Amino acid sequence: MLEFERRLDFNITRRTLDIQESLRRPARVKKTLRIFLTNLFYTQQDGAPSWELRVEGRLTEDARPIKRKFSSFFKSLVIELDSAIYGPDNHLVEWHRTAATSETDGFQVRRPGDLPVKCTILFQLEHQPPHFKIDPRLARLLGKQTDTRPAVINALWQYIKTKTLQDSNEREYINNDNYLAQIFECKRMKFSEIPAKLSNLLSPPDPIVIHHSIVRNSGETQRATFDFEVEVEDYIDTKVLNHDTQEIKQLDEKVFGIVADIKRSVTNFGFFSDFSKDPQQSITKWLASQSNDLKLMTDQPGDVEEERRADYYYQPWMQEAVCRYFYRKVQERRNDLELALSSIRR
Repeated sequence: MLEFERRLDFNITRRTLDIQESLRRPARVKKTLRIFLTNLFYTQQDGAPSWELRVEGRLTEDARPIKRKFSSFFKSLVIELDSAIYGPDNHLVEWHRTAATSETDGFQVRRPGDLPVKCTILFQLEHQPPHFKIDPRLARLLGKQTDTRPAVINALWQYIKTKTLQDSNEREYINNDNYLAQIFECKRMKFSEIPAKLSNLLSPPDPIVIHHSIVRNSGETQRATFDFEVEVEDYIDTKVLNHDTQEIKQLDEKVFGIVADIKRSVTNFGFFSDFSKDPQQSITKWLASQSNDLKLMTDQPGDVEEERRADYYYQPWMQEAVCRYFYRKVQERRNDLELALSSIRR
């Protein structure tokens, strides 16, 4: 019973810490990013026409008081205009993230002219941690097209374990099946070699591509809307976290109450079982136990009258005694935790 209680206490503590830590960590959720493309047309003072393209956007569902800047979603943005109109040197507009980048709510491009202009806009999403496009052969095997490098390695390891490809004698080696042999171009490899071999199978993810037309005769202002799915961090509200923490404490108290009830039930069961087998012997043992407990309560070592006075606890040896007492308690608790951990591992 004591061993069971130690294991239960250890598991409850570990699970409570895991839940609290997961509540504090931001969750990765998918949300819709809505991109607005706006065409504005102008007539300059000299009568020359010109146009302006604005690229803006926001999350469709964002309850946070401080909105995230539009540029923070992207690693780079390239606007490619019609080279036949603006020439090879003036048809590209590029923005790339650097360490000194200041976030902005949108981008704008302005050019002279009133001819219809076809433009292509390419957005490269910013992922933290970085995402990669997986080689099509490996993607079919793992069932995912893009992911982080650690996630790809973990998915590959799950495949290896499912197919029992790990060498039974030399555990650091993987015996590739026909699929892995074609992908990695070898029949046998070390697990430590997988990250290096994956470098040739991972590439930057494909950008978001929007094809857009700027046509003046459709009106002085034009607007187009596009929706894309992005992955963002969703922090849990502090009120929700506090509520969940209180609920965890209440459940923890209920568990301790149930454990106490179990201990009392086990004690009562043992007592009544012995009593049903031999009533006289059971009563004799119970009286002897009560007598021993009474003796321990009354026959205390030391001078009881002296220990009642405050001066007794200010003697020079008291500090060392307290340190020794806490050291012994810490060692007992450490032994209990090690015993519970070893039991769980078994």
